[in-house]
Amino acid sequence: MIREALAALLSFEDDMEVVAQVGRGDEVARAALEAKPDVALLDIEMPGMDGLTAAAELRRLSPGTRIVILTTFGRPGYLRRAMESGASGFIVKDSPADKLAQTIRKVLDGQRVIDPDLAAAALAEGTSPLTPRERDVLAAATEGATIAEIAGKLYLSEGTVRNYLSACIQKTGARNRAEALRIARERGWL
Repeated sequence: MIREALAALLSFEDDMEVVAQVGRGDEVARAALEAKPDVALLDIEMPGMDGLTAAAELRRLSPGTRIVILTTFGRPGYLRRAMESGASGFIVKDSPADKLAQTIRKVLDGQRVIDPDLAAAALAEGTSPLTPRERDVLAAATEGATIAEIAGKLYLSEGTVRNYLSACIQKTGARNRAEALRIARERGWL
């Protein structure tokens, strides 16, 4: 419903045309390769593949497509990951409606557009202390997965999984992996 409302809102702009819509992150690259949009507007939370992973895949497969992340989750860690994934714009959904069209136009002009409050928070918070592999292991620990399940999923030994989880707990200042997972999500590191 929100995707359709945004498409309708953008279609009222004289200089914009919505050429594709998808409801899943794992459909983004295929749709972009077929429709060849100038700009892809992605959310972070999407079924099938999160928007940050979809942005990285889109950047790899269609480097000419500029990416704007529009999300409810205005977290500094998400902003950093979005920029690392190749996004040119990052705005939160509670921004004024006219800001979305302005952001798309600026991104098309080659500018980077970032919510200023979020940019300041990202600078103040610093980068994620977790390595990419630690993030993978911590993300695999969702929904109470056992050490053996995580190890099997990521093709690691159980001892290696324990070591990574220990590092995650230490780096987040948590007491256990559930708390480490919560902290990492709140800060946008996952």
